[in-house]
Amino acid sequence: MNTPLDLLRQQIFSPRSVALIGASSDASKNTSRPQRYMRKYGYAGKLFPINPGRDEIFGEKAYPDVTAVADEIDHALIMVPAKMVKKALEQCVAKKIPVVTIYTDGFAEIGAEGRAMQEELQRIAKAGGVRLIGPNCIGLFSSQTNLALSVNAVLENLDIKPGPIAVVSQSGSMTGGLLSRGLGRGVGFSKLVSVGNEADIALGEFADMLVDDPHTKAILLFMETLRDAEHLARAGRRAYEAGKPIIAFKLGRSEIGQDCAASHTGAMAGSDEMADTFLKAHGILRVDHLETLFELPPMIMGKKPRKTHRVAIMSTTGGGAATVADRLGTLGIDVVGPTQQVIDNLKNNHNITISSARVTDLTLAGAKKEIYSAVLNELLASDHCDLVIPIAGSSAQFHPQIAVSPMVEADPRDKIIAAFLAPHADKSLNLLSEAGIAGFRTPESCADAIRAWRDWTAPQTQPAIDSERVGEAKKLLAAAGTKQLNEFDACRVFAALGVPQAATAVIKTPDEAANVTFPVVAKILSPDIAHKTDAGGVVLNIADAAALKTAARDILEKVGKKHPQAKLNGILVQRMEKGLAEIILGFKRDPQVGPVVVLGIGGVLAEIYKDFAARLAPVSVEDAVKMIEQVKGLAPIRGYRGMTKGDCAALAKTVSDFSQLAYIDSIVEAEINPLIVKAEGAGVVAVDGLIAQ
Repeated sequence: MNTPLDLLRQQIFSPRSVALIGASSDASKNTSRPQRYMRKYGYAGKLFPINPGRDEIFGEKAYPDVTAVADEIDHALIMVPAKMVKKALEQCVAKKIPVVTIYTDGFAEIGAEGRAMQEELQRIAKAGGVRLIGPNCIGLFSSQTNLALSVNAVLENLDIKPGPIAVVSQSGSMTGGLLSRGLGRGVGFSKLVSVGNEADIALGEFADMLVDDPHTKAILLFMETLRDAEHLARAGRRAYEAGKPIIAFKLGRSEIGQDCAASHTGAMAGSDEMADTFLKAHGILRVDHLETLFELPPMIMGKKPRKTHRVAIMSTTGGGAATVADRLGTLGIDVVGPTQQVIDNLKNNHNITISSARVTDLTLAGAKKEIYSAVLNELLASDHCDLVIPIAGSSAQFHPQIAVSPMVEADPRDKIIAAFLAPHADKSLNLLSEAGIAGFRTPESCADAIRAWRDWTAPQTQPAIDSERVGEAKKLLAAAGTKQLNEFDACRVFAALGVPQAATAVIKTPDEAANVTFPVVAKILSPDIAHKTDAGGVVLNIADAAALKTAARDILEKVGKKHPQAKLNGILVQRMEKGLAEIILGFKRDPQVGPVVVLGIGGVLAEIYKDFAARLAPVSVEDAVKMIEQVKGLAPIRGYRGMTKGDCAALAKTVSDFSQLAYIDSIVEAEINPLIVKAEGAGVVAVDGLIAQ
């Protein structure tokens, strides 16, 4: 039984009839291309060129508008100038055309005026039950139905090879570049989509519908921003279960990359770290090289992530092996040498001698098929590695039967083969491609693919709501009655969720006694002062009541001078706490990806150290453990080089409890800084916090 998503996919990629609104009879114009391409590639459905100034175009009857067409129309492509698009869309609504693609630009990407015009198109389409692709969309292609509904110049000269790869791009101009790169690597395509400004159907929904496409085995995304997180999250999880990997190349690693993406699409770029967190949480792999986008799929199609990622390297070229091994080393990938059992088996069974070095260099001796094959198969049969990189030198270019044939003929068992060919060797790469083996042209793309494979995880599981604790936290938020909570009220909310707190009291005047065991710290209590130390609002190691009185007076005086307009709720007196590490634990509701929890090194220098782990919230205790392992600065409390271990178990539970803030919709941002981690078994304790609603 067809689902609504199946029906939409059919209407987009398998339409029985297509209207080309604004079709031109001038072959030199872009608007003539879709009609010429559709016939060139063999589209068998009905075509209706729409142009009020023509009776026929390229031998086919033309119509003044879509309402003049007697037949039903499944899909329309609008190519008229921007000021005429609204009228054309209204005619499509009147004709009850279910899907409309808009090629025309001049909408949200040009600024406020264009955005307003685009919003009007959205309103018309939604009211009329029409799904929109674009505007500013260069078109789409389906190899199964020969649907070349595009103005992309690359379709003029290239013949697209059918295959299992679908590409969805937020850049129209890059679709041609992606297509040509893929075809140059022997890649066959099922679908190609340019999404344009994503006024309605966006990249995530396209990815979601392609999960169910029987002709698609891997989905490649060229991303500039995240507009459709909900659909993309669903697509990632469904694709993971279906064994169809989604691989993303996303701009925005740098500030200038984010600026380029924003200026091109008219969309907010957002934080790259948050995008990274989102993609990983939903089982989507991210690559850093365009080459990797097309070379990685054979490594992972139909597979699932592994728990271990040990890499064995064998080569007939020492220099070629070094270029790959060096890149892997910079990425922290575990390269392992052969075991003694592998060494003995090769010596005893094949009279081949290798060393225990981490790279098995066969040099000239390996330039024989029987030697190369024996070593490769022995590595694949051994349980000491998970992936084997067979590297070939000049033989790949001139004698593929020596090194490449053994790769094609090898039994990978449960291992992955990732072949790197040092020379330019198209014939050998085609042999690998036809055999479904990942072949790499550069050491950079080979290492990038293996890094993406190592970082690939199953979609993140999120714990259910702890209704009792979240309910109590909501009551405390309501009782506080402010958008910005002071430290005392914020920490009470955290405590309700299960976060341990230091013993605390609040005094209104310096003369008031505080029922807290000395030594203590005194801090100004105010919802308006986030950085209390900078304001002179913190005094540490207060030994007795007299010293507390003096400290309280000093704090009120300094803060009053520096922040005369701030609302002061008194002085917070807190027992001094010590531990092995200070942690910053943060929460925010990101506008693109939703609730996120962040863990990093705490203290006043937290913003300087870019050493942190982020996950979509809420997180399970198991995922919190992985966050702790990810932060390099927490190595000491993990017992690095025999150092005293911190209570990482308590820290993981606290991270998970804190992340239940995701279930409190009113909270925009929250932070504990620092959260003190004590010795193993002694727990953790929060000594500062803030909440913004």
